[in-house]
Amino acid sequence: MSRSIVRQSKFRHVFGQGAKAEQGYDDIRVSKVTWDSSFCAVNPKFLAVIVESSGGGAFLVLPLSNAGRVDKNYPLVVGHSGPVLDIDWCPHNDNILASCSEDTTAMYFCVIFVFGSKRPEHNMSGKKKSNMDRHIIDAKVTDTIVLLDEMRRSNGTFSELKSVYLDLYQALYLTRNISIRLRKSHVWQIPDHTPCRPISEPIVVLEGHSKRVGIIKWHPTARNILLTAGSDNLIIIWNVGTGESLITMDEHPDLIYNVSWNYNGSLFCTSCKDRRIRVCDPRKNEVLAERLAPHEGIRPMRAIFTREGNIFTTGFTRMSQRELGLWDPTHFEEPIALLELDTSNGVLLPFYDPDTNIVYLSGKGDSSIRYFEITEEPPYVHYISTYSSKEPQRGMGFMPKRGVDVTKCEIARLYKLHERKCEPIMMTVPRKSDLFQDDLYPDTAGPEPALEPEEWLEGRDADPLLVSMREGYVPPKSRELKVAKKNVLDSRPATRRSMSVVDGSSLPPQLLEKLVEEIQSLKATVLSQEKRICDLENKLSKYTNGTV
Repeated sequence: MSRSIVRQSKFRHVFGQGAKAEQGYDDIRVSKVTWDSSFCAVNPKFLAVIVESSGGGAFLVLPLSNAGRVDKNYPLVVGHSGPVLDIDWCPHNDNILASCSEDTTAMYFCVIFVFGSKRPEHNMSGKKKSNMDRHIIDAKVTDTIVLLDEMRRSNGTFSELKSVYLDLYQALYLTRNISIRLRKSHVWQIPDHTPCRPISEPIVVLEGHSKRVGIIKWHPTARNILLTAGSDNLIIIWNVGTGESLITMDEHPDLIYNVSWNYNGSLFCTSCKDRRIRVCDPRKNEVLAERLAPHEGIRPMRAIFTREGNIFTTGFTRMSQRELGLWDPTHFEEPIALLELDTSNGVLLPFYDPDTNIVYLSGKGDSSIRYFEITEEPPYVHYISTYSSKEPQRGMGFMPKRGVDVTKCEIARLYKLHERKCEPIMMTVPRKSDLFQDDLYPDTAGPEPALEPEEWLEGRDADPLLVSMREGYVPPKSRELKVAKKNVLDSRPATRRSMSVVDGSSLPPQLLEKLVEEIQSLKATVLSQEKRICDLENKLSKYTNGTV
């Protein structure tokens, strides 16, 4: 008699459940920017959502405890002048968030010469372009802009303004690329308390991309290491503590769709518009492996590293069916697993939990979340279940493992963005016991970095420092991000220090003597008051005992 064999797994019965209405976050105007980003980032303390905003880009940061309807006047983070495209919380400091957008530092009137114009091969006089020194050209552009501004204020004649405009036009095109437009990434420190006014001053501004920056990722184990990728096909790795770029990679010939670090941060993989998946070593500045068309369709792909070092991808077939795959980067010729899902236009965004080896797939415009378990046994990628709801999702946030509720056997929590609200979705393993489930909660990555920036840059690798989930995760006290770049600190007002921490040797002698006298006087007052209190207590005890 044959008997069906059921795969043994403790995650076979994971089910998703949406939070109650009062536990969600209502009246949030989620961004409508056409960019394949999750639009949401979450950590154990805060929820951040990219929102619609007039006059530039903005995002909303809420403490997780502030569930319910969000006040329409709630302060936003509004430091960007262009639409915000991506945000990411620092894994080593729950109060630090990085964001990127379409910010530009170009003068507004320079656009007159950029739109719809072909780059001339000759200058205004008809002669070939000279090989002028770049610094001289930059200086000429700056001087011309200053002169133009002065003439506009003094009501210069049309012929004078025309002459200056032509000089500026010539200087701009002699640079061979319009390098005045620099895109920015910002790093913010979010206070624990609710701010009274919008936050507009980031602690660090990173400028280096010439086109919009659409991807931003923190390093998983090294302190203050941040990766950005822009539409200029560049990947730049920064040391946020100094505000300086460490590594620039230009190996991609087309738009980069996504970037994912591996478990210890020694490598990262990318998916690109040229239909290639690449595995890159940033410190060697080279591509170690690549695979052309892991999915035959031309629609955007996504690729992430698993804990074992394999690469999980999502994409489309030639017939526009959505597809997922698992690849070994050392043998890219054949996939470990390849699975067709359904027919839909939405790009599948993967959210991976390295502790359980479960990947959650969320597509924009979908109303469902599929989840799969990755194992070392065939067929390697096992379908578990699907969470379905009525409303489509605009984006999704994924809570780090240290933010889940261990008392309810919750192994993951996602934050689904609707058109006007954010809904938490809990993924739970049903268990009868109320005790801590060791098999569900192995030690997970903690908030302490394993490496300093200098150690990582020198070639050291280290896995994340792990913490136990047995007693539930307790967030540490907020820590300030220390920025060591000299010009950044010089541009900030000096911090006020209390008199208790001032070195006495730096005070004038007269002031020091006066302070000593005041201290002695206060000591004498305290002693006299203590004596008086003792006398009064003795008298009171005599009255109470009836001796007086």
